Amino acid sequence: MGLLERLRKEWFIVGIVLVIAVARLEPAVGVKGGPLKPEITITYIAVSAIFFNSGLSLKTEELTSALMHVKLHLFVQIFTLVFFPTAIWLFLQLLSITPINEWLLKGLQTVGCMPPPVSSAVILTKAVGGNEGIVITPLLLLLFLGSSSSVPFTSIFSQLFMTVVVPLIIGQIVRRYIKDWLERKKPPFGTISSCVLLMIIYTTFCDTFANPNIDLDKFSLILIVFIIFSVQMSFMFLTFLFSTRNNSSFTPADTVAIIFCSTHKSLTLGIPMLKIVFMGYEHLSLISVPLLIYHPAQILLGSLLVPTIKSWMVSRQKALKLTRQPKAPVKV
Repeated sequence: MGLLERLRKEWFIVGIVLVIAVARLEPAVGVKGGPLKPEITITYIAVSAIFFNSGLSLKTEELTSALMHVKLHLFVQIFTLVFFPTAIWLFLQLLSITPINEWLLKGLQTVGCMPPPVSSAVILTKAVGGNEGIVITPLLLLLFLGSSSSVPFTSIFSQLFMTVVVPLIIGQIVRRYIKDWLERKKPPFGTISSCVLLMIIYTTFCDTFANPNIDLDKFSLILIVFIIFSVQMSFMFLTFLFSTRNNSSFTPADTVAIIFCSTHKSLTLGIPMLKIVFMGYEHLSLISVPLLIYHPAQILLGSLLVPTIKSWMVSRQKALKLTRQPKAPVKV
């Protein structure tokens, strides 16, 4: 794959770098009260647009089918929303004595609290990334970072309801009436959400670069990148061990879904949610950095590991098929 083709394929990651660079050059455009009026256009319109778009694209019939995998669904939920944030919190107790920037460490905790992606190549990922994340993620953020959140609890949930839940429901209702048209035309839902998300990231960093009191040292950033890759690799290996135990009853295909669903985190849901929970907070962009790093890290690790995991799954399925075949009678 050529460089140009690779850049085209990963345009969103390139876009993240570009909008942060543009925010650095001219932060006054996207700051609160600036020409873009992000306190209205981003906080309400952009976030609502993302979830209305998600409502239009979510195929309810596929979600219903995927939710039949109760044990798999339960495993992913417990690992993602209980084990993951708790393990990160314990790990951060050790890291708190290091010189790593404290806001980046808080950002690591927010990564642990995030749900899996709402839309993914695997239908099961859709099943585990929806409503639970909208309710549980803010609770986890307040539990682990409560003292950092400057917005009242009731205000957080009322805004989440108006900008996340309501647009999602409206999107689903609209989908019922234009389903045939959507199936025929196949609008680029992912691209639309990604473009809106880039606007949110841009305004977040405009606020940062406009604030002279915020400083990010390169040493902390390099360590955070290393920690994120290490955590993701460790948790992928851990989920593989859990799901392949003799008494687990998970199929090889289930194991693949568990590895990715349990360790991936939603940038689409995460950034808008951080914007709501930490509204007006001057260190919001630093808290967002680990999630912005985690997203390309999960794509990179996924693309590197998919051939190996696919090969394992195929060989495992063949081995199971052979063990289930009836043995030929022995001739005397």
